[in-house]
Amino acid sequence: MSETSPRLRAVLEGIPTYKPGKPAAAGGPASFKLSSNENPYPPLPGVMESALAAAGTLNRYPDMAATELMNELSERFAVPVSHLATGTGSVGVAQQLLQITAGPGDEVIYPWRSFEAYPIVVRISGAAAVEIPLTPEETHDFDAMADAITERTRLIFVCNPNNPTGTVAHRDELERFLDRVPGDVLVVLDEAYREFNRDLDVPDGIDLYRDRPNVCVLRTFSKAYGLAGLRIGFAIAHEPVATGLRKTAVPFGVSQLAQDAAVASLRSEDELLDRVASLVTERARVVEALRAQGWTVPETQANFVWLRLGERTTDFAEACARAGVVVRPFAGEGVRTTVAEVEANDLFLKAAEKFRQEL
Repeated sequence: MSETSPRLRAVLEGIPTYKPGKPAAAGGPASFKLSSNENPYPPLPGVMESALAAAGTLNRYPDMAATELMNELSERFAVPVSHLATGTGSVGVAQQLLQITAGPGDEVIYPWRSFEAYPIVVRISGAAAVEIPLTPEETHDFDAMADAITERTRLIFVCNPNNPTGTVAHRDELERFLDRVPGDVLVVLDEAYREFNRDLDVPDGIDLYRDRPNVCVLRTFSKAYGLAGLRIGFAIAHEPVATGLRKTAVPFGVSQLAQDAAVASLRSEDELLDRVASLVTERARVVEALRAQGWTVPETQANFVWLRLGERTTDFAEACARAGVVVRPFAGEGVRTTVAEVEANDLFLKAAEKFRQEL
């Protein structure tokens, strides 16, 4: 047997492994998972029925063109079908965007801290990651991001609301930034948490895309729609970009269950809005309680809250686990906690209060 191994790309040595939120420990003290920004509600009306029906055809390949879903999205967002592309969650589409724009020698700009998959998908492409620190208020530093653009820049990620801070970019600052970006650089507005936003000064990325050919909008069914387990997201972009995404899609990557569940979810919008409204109300309660305890909490427009804890991050996460909730620590930086059912949020708030008192 040969002692040598297959030669893999050297770039893999510098790529961090994506770390999913820890699940609640089976048989352990933790009973609520607040680490992955999942929707605590069950699937929307009609979703289970559509999934069960699709399950009866698992011996067949799914519709690779996602015809029914594409038509539904086209009507829902008033965009041409040719401007749409689907993928395995918005992160899957994000990786395809790197495939069609960047490679060795190129640069990709994104704020940091932001979505933890950005460094991974950028480095997989072979491009260089240009990380721009957030402002002291935990928001995007658009001036610094614009100043970082060079002839090598191919793509820029803007996460709005930003994960994990929940902070948002307003229309005026975002439009000023877009005006500074060269037309041959793709700007990706990652709006995975768009449905939870209540700040009227935050623009809908789709409005910005319409007259800007270098703007692409990412959306997902994983968060507000509660289909995280089915892995389906989509992009809205002008035809050259959308066509490139469809070319790089994994053949039959989006299952028929996912497609049909997404269509059913779009058709249950009233119920969706009610659920989102309940989570937004609960979010306000959690933020108010944390601030009353003495915590500094950035204004969040997502379904989670952010606490910058620095070197106390791991200790806080462990204290929460002992209290029955699993949160998402970013070692040395802070903790992100999903807004979930009332009982889970109460346990988290109790743990946060106790930890605060012991500081």
